[in-house]
Amino acid sequence: MPSSPKTQHAAAWVLPIAGPPIRDGYVVVEGGEIIDVGAMPPGSRVPRVAILPGLVNAHTHLELSWMRGKVPPGGSMPEWAQRLIALRMSTSAGPSGPAPAIVDAIAEARASGTALVGDVTNSLATYDLLAASPLSATVFFEMLGFNPGVALPLMAVAKQQLGDLRLVDRVRPVLVPHAPYSVSPDLMRAIAAVSAGRPLSMHVGESQDEVRFLKEGVGPWRELLERLGAWNPHWPIPGCGPIEYLNRVGLLTDRLLAVHCVQLTDEELGRLAAIGATIVTSPRSNRWTGAGVPPIDRFYASGATVAIGTDSLASVEDLNLFNEMAAVRAIAPGVAARRILRSATLDGARALGFGGELGAIAPGLRAELIGVRIPADVGDAAEDVEEYLVRGVSPSDITWL
Repeated sequence: MPSSPKTQHAAAWVLPIAGPPIRDGYVVVEGGEIIDVGAMPPGSRVPRVAILPGLVNAHTHLELSWMRGKVPPGGSMPEWAQRLIALRMSTSAGPSGPAPAIVDAIAEARASGTALVGDVTNSLATYDLLAASPLSATVFFEMLGFNPGVALPLMAVAKQQLGDLRLVDRVRPVLVPHAPYSVSPDLMRAIAAVSAGRPLSMHVGESQDEVRFLKEGVGPWRELLERLGAWNPHWPIPGCGPIEYLNRVGLLTDRLLAVHCVQLTDEELGRLAAIGATIVTSPRSNRWTGAGVPPIDRFYASGATVAIGTDSLASVEDLNLFNEMAAVRAIAPGVAARRILRSATLDGARALGFGGELGAIAPGLRAELIGVRIPADVGDAAEDVEEYLVRGVSPSDITWL
């Protein structure tokens, strides 16, 4: 059989992510794989473009895309969640809404430079649509069930649903719990057992109400569970913070993607760092839902791996991860732009189980590459280009290579 043709892409900057930026660099691709990366000969003419690996949106909910603009900002996380639940229960299209909204959201993410998503679904409605798209994904099939009398039978059904999927290597499903206030301890332990060794995403430390619920067993989350008929009066109040609670139920591992973490203490962040877990931050969504401003400086200072996600279109304006990086930069101006770019690429890819395939530019990795136009008024130093990239980029300036 004839060999695949080689294609060389040259640019003013190549950002391998796993290594230092290359001025006037090139990337050689063959058969969909990167085979060489380096610097062009002196004096070469190259376009004023930066080549990056495709971005990694480590946390989103594509099946909620039909809710765009329909769930107003909340003063607190429980208040906002009640609005979302009411809207979801009122639709005749089912909990995932109309499929075209998911297809449009996938296209929007791709157009803004995203190669890989950590997609959270309660219905698996996104699985086949992702499999038919250019995106790669870890699909987190999310379980809710606080009352053990309901939760464990639901898990049996969920395992059967996973078993019925048409498996695609590029789209990988795994069973995960929603949050400490919505999943029973027995169900969390069962999920930890069946998902061992695989990426496991969970909303953790998102709101002050969650922290209060775990320590005292009272507050808006308990009230919501009671209204939904999901409260378990025999639930033993943990009397601890979110991270210790996850440790008790077997979820505190190096495979954990701890999503949001807005209300965690320095000691809790340090525990995540020590175990090798990944913190996933979504600052625009945290503002919208009333969860608060994430302590992004403390995330990085803790030594933990940090990834970035947009969350869903129910709580954010768009799925452009460059805009999410801009929100991270605004909250944490002291964090190096290079570190933020790594969070939006390689660190997210590794957390989602794609570290040997995506998230960097190196021989042997998949050639999921984007070119970003760099305006003439941006300085020529690597730091200038990196700073430009983390301050927001429009899809019109992004090209898939």
